[in-house]
Amino acid sequence: MVNRKELNPEASLRAAFGELLRRLRDERGWTQDELGERMGCSGTHISAVETGRRPPTSRFSASADRALGAGGKLQRQSRALRHSALLEGFPEYVRQEARAAEIRLYEVGVIPGLLQTPDYAAALEVDAVRREAITPEQAAERVALVAERQAALARSPSPLIFAVLDEGCVLRPMGDTCIMDAQFARLLEFAALPNTVLQIAPFRMGARRPFSLPITVLTLPDRSLISYAESAQRGHLERESHFVLPILTAYHQLQAEALSQAASVAMIEQVRKGTP
Repeated sequence: MVNRKELNPEASLRAAFGELLRRLRDERGWTQDELGERMGCSGTHISAVETGRRPPTSRFSASADRALGAGGKLQRQSRALRHSALLEGFPEYVRQEARAAEIRLYEVGVIPGLLQTPDYAAALEVDAVRREAITPEQAAERVALVAERQAALARSPSPLIFAVLDEGCVLRPMGDTCIMDAQFARLLEFAALPNTVLQIAPFRMGARRPFSLPITVLTLPDRSLISYAESAQRGHLERESHFVLPILTAYHQLQAEALSQAASVAMIEQVRKGTP
């Protein structure tokens, strides 16, 4: 079919819903307009949901289930989408991260997931639940994913991991002093690994800091590059080299301006001494 967009159900929960909707529609031999007529909406609306440009509402999912005789499959998928704690685009990033040969990350404000202890991760999500930003079930999903991501990196050969943390990551307390003491110990253990580099970007860098938001650059086994960045609503995975290469260059500049690993370890140890 001309101009039929290829769908990747692994990219996100929204993409998985769209792929399921299209597959059920194709099985019945209906066009988007024909399904839309049965549901009381336009074929354009069906197309937008299938390709992920528009999220499915609970009403849309129930109507599609009835029209397609799907036995509640679409409603269950829709509920999972609405209740998920993961940003759009993040599941695909995690899949690429698990096979990356090199990981370069920069984080602001909190310890990044790959370096978090379970208690730190849980404390972070408890605060999000308190603010009613997520549900307790979503918090549990996020904490479990942190452990899964860390476990995926325990492979041979080990990926090279370069982590630059804004100074605020180590100065911001999360949970009680015992949690922070264990988290500092985890950072020091990470810095001592043979396949890692840990650096702190001090506040005094000021305008020389090239990024104001978290950023990650992955080098895949075939040496291709992917960058990942997040807004408040979704994550964006970039594969086009002419967009990724300037980010990689800026990351190298960040590393050059940040504290050395030895100086970064010394800073963490000094901050840790203030933890009873």
